[in-house]
Amino acid sequence: MNQQAAQQKGVSDHAAAFARAGFGRMLLYILIGTGFGIVISKGEVISWFRIQEMFRFQSFHMYGIIGSALLTAAVSLRLMRHFGARTLDGQPITVPPKELGRGIRYWAGGTIFGVGWALVGACPGPLFALIGNGVTVMTVALASAIVGAWLYGNLRPTLPH
Repeated sequence: MNQQAAQQKGVSDHAAAFARAGFGRMLLYILIGTGFGIVISKGEVISWFRIQEMFRFQSFHMYGIIGSALLTAAVSLRLMRHFGARTLDGQPITVPPKELGRGIRYWAGGTIFGVGWALVGACPGPLFALIGNGVTVMTVALASAIVGAWLYGNLRPTLPH
């Protein structure tokens, strides 16, 4: 199976798992996402002022939040491996090792991400929370992010990796 076919199969597997999950589980995910949005709103993670402070090295606030998120992710991944966590389909959750290579793709991707963050004033994570807080201009950023993800998904087989 070539890479594109495998990716399409992966997408259809996710869509099938999503369909089998049922309304109750989807409602649970929506509630968890809403709770996460409330937490990052109250934690001022979506505040343009806090982001500006971070980039000017004027406050520890955002670095503390990012550092705690990194620690949480590291501990969560370790626990998932230890307990053999599985997907909704019952498949084992694996994180494939990353090939650093010359690191050009990471520098290029990080630069594009940073430029987008600087232009919009928010990374992709808080876009829904910003829209939920009434910053409706972020619907343009969200639509752009969706188009960018769709474009990348279609161009990925032709891009150097």
